[in-house]
Amino acid sequence: MPTPYDKMWNELNLDLAAHEGLLQVLGKFYGDIYLTQEGRLKGMEYLDFVLSEVHGLRIKELQEAKAQGKKVIGTFCVFVPEELSLAADAIQVGLCAGAEIGKEAAEKVLPRNTCALIKSFVGFKIARLCPYIESCDLVVGETTCDGKKKAYEIFADYAPVYVMEIPQMKQACDRDLWKAEIMRFKAELERVTGNTITAARLKEAIKLVNARRAVLQRLNRLRAVAPAPISGRDALLINQISFYDDPVRFTQKIGELCDELEQKIKAGQGVAPAATPRLMLSGCPMAVPNWKLPFVVESSGAVIVGEESCIGARNTRDLVDESGDTLEAMLEAIALRYMRIDCACFTPNTERLEHIVDMARDLKADGVIHYGLSFCQPYAIEAFKVEKALTAAGIPMLSIETDYSMEDVEQLKTRVEAFVEMLHLG
Repeated sequence: MPTPYDKMWNELNLDLAAHEGLLQVLGKFYGDIYLTQEGRLKGMEYLDFVLSEVHGLRIKELQEAKAQGKKVIGTFCVFVPEELSLAADAIQVGLCAGAEIGKEAAEKVLPRNTCALIKSFVGFKIARLCPYIESCDLVVGETTCDGKKKAYEIFADYAPVYVMEIPQMKQACDRDLWKAEIMRFKAELERVTGNTITAARLKEAIKLVNARRAVLQRLNRLRAVAPAPISGRDALLINQISFYDDPVRFTQKIGELCDELEQKIKAGQGVAPAATPRLMLSGCPMAVPNWKLPFVVESSGAVIVGEESCIGARNTRDLVDESGDTLEAMLEAIALRYMRIDCACFTPNTERLEHIVDMARDLKADGVIHYGLSFCQPYAIEAFKVEKALTAAGIPMLSIETDYSMEDVEQLKTRVEAFVEMLHLG
């Protein structure tokens, strides 16, 4: 069926037939998982609208910005400092994909035993399914895992790619390396955009990104209330959309949604009864439209009250220090803030273990589900130490490893229901 965006998508060289199939599947999936929920916040209507226009209106905004001379920077990881992109008068968008529709194309150039997230973003590019990738003037990768690191070498045959080196430890020499990478990225942005990153521009960008983090922190704090005032599915969607929506508009809309949440809390209203087991998700990120596990969990008698992941608390926990006025001071503050990210790529990673336990306690979680994508070695291996730390704190954990297919839904549901029943009995 023709749409107002067909001409734009055609100019972006999308495979229109395959893209239409993707949007149809996405629409049905979204309807089944999100629109069937009862008692949703009115503020979620904005998120529903954004998702309905995920490849439409927002892409049109990006194209209009490009026509005015702005550059679009695509990223796959929370390590890439958006403050620098904004200070260079560019737009930064997240590119990670959470569907396996491009899997067949990806497996022509990647091993089959590559994690679903990597196969998804490579497949979306090769199969010409993603207007965000096609809108990018620069795609920024990072060395958070061996799979991504080598996949970017292949991806570079199809798009302009720049790779940031992420340290694997947090010693003084690693901090020096990271600071050097920040400076190298700054120079690359200035080259691509033709704009100089000044102290004034960077200070404004830091405040803008901090404001978005702050409103998401507020949302996370409100989720600690019992009964849970918002579903985990809706909270995950908010975090997912934060990666590609206009940051000023998004911050305003989520602020309004939090106001509504506070009214709901005052009235003692929740999305589930107060006795409903409260679960926290931990582990790998969940990119749009990877909503399988949250749906399974919340249709198994539990409610999700937090996400310890890159699309969750790991991305929003820390703000950049705004006290610096010189360019050097602000770049140092950015480097320090991003080095506090507790990705499983680091060794040792005691910070993450402490954060998981603290977060579970703050959210009054009855248990934790550790989610790993199949073939994601860093998070799969670290799950052992996560469970050890949670057990010592008296918090039960269920470890789940899966991919983007729907083949294991019933198996997952059986395991989650058994875990929830155990929490009930406990």
